[in-house]
Amino acid sequence: MTDLDDLIAFRRDIHAHPELGFAEHRTAARIAEALRGLGLEVHEGIGGTGVVGVLRVGEGTRTLGLRADMDALPFDEQTNLPYASRHPGAFHGCGHDGHIAMLLGAARVLAADPQFSGTLNFIFQPAEEGEGGARAMIEDGLFERFACDRVYALHNWPALPAGTIQTRPGPIMGAADKFRITLTGRGGHAAIPQDTPDVLLAAASLVQQLNTIVARAVPASAAAVLSVTQVHGGHAHNVIPAEVVVAGTVRTFEPAVQDRIVERMEQIVAGIRAGFEVTSHIHYDRYYPATINDPAAAADALAVAASVGEASLAPEPAATSEDFSFMLQHRPGAYIWLGQGQGENAVPLHNPHYDFNDAVMETGVRLHVALARHWLA
Repeated sequence: MTDLDDLIAFRRDIHAHPELGFAEHRTAARIAEALRGLGLEVHEGIGGTGVVGVLRVGEGTRTLGLRADMDALPFDEQTNLPYASRHPGAFHGCGHDGHIAMLLGAARVLAADPQFSGTLNFIFQPAEEGEGGARAMIEDGLFERFACDRVYALHNWPALPAGTIQTRPGPIMGAADKFRITLTGRGGHAAIPQDTPDVLLAAASLVQQLNTIVARAVPASAAAVLSVTQVHGGHAHNVIPAEVVVAGTVRTFEPAVQDRIVERMEQIVAGIRAGFEVTSHIHYDRYYPATINDPAAAADALAVAASVGEASLAPEPAATSEDFSFMLQHRPGAYIWLGQGQGENAVPLHNPHYDFNDAVMETGVRLHVALARHWLA
């Protein structure tokens, strides 16, 4: 096994210098330097700041991609750790620093002792957090330039006990949509409401009705989440505003359910428009599709994981989203969860007190190595 202390130090350096999506210049440079030091063929600037390291061994024709994301989240860290973020408004609150270190650790092991024949692509992806870095790399020719018969990605998972591994065939992460509904009236004096369409009252009714969609328009057997997360309108206590914006997110696992939610939303907004005499505009963005694992790739991943540690079938998908979904639309593969929970002290992802659990570093490295040697045997 590679030097874990060195990997942990690398991870903590990345943690202290977080960079947001498509701005991971220092991070990408450090990764490229590390890969070159291993003797790999290195390609930079793919899809913006993406990096790919290529390891070719023997005459084997099989190819594999292993992916780690690189970007941080746009909020402040509150851990008070000695290696806490030095950049206000940027924080590795999802553990991408750990993903980088684990994949680099696997590259070290495999470069020194590959035990396979074929081509292995180490994919370091920018901008996973809502910016579609995977799509950008694909549009920049990722899979044409770096053939991948299969592709895998590993994500730390605080909800699982540290070191345990789970995945599943089919859906494992939800599709992520966002909506923004603008209701427009004329605006007027709050003391004379009869003369002014009340967009705030219309928005209040809209929020209530949107929250009936999953309960009343989606089959009970289908999983879906709709959350209204923003309401913006009004500036003075005595003015009925001319405009209110209602926004939120939708998470689903099936395109038909996605379509039904959009259809019902449009019907509700049409009713609001007629009932409150306002105009409306819906902006609906299906920005990440559902992450759908290839059944054979997921089965292989579970079998390989069992040789590394405690592995089990994930009982259900998560409603959170992941842009590795774009890669799985182009190549068969699987998304895998690596438990990093610490019992009652486990801190969830995207929390200001979160930090990647270095105790699972070795398991993550071993899993990457085992996946590569299995597929490229």
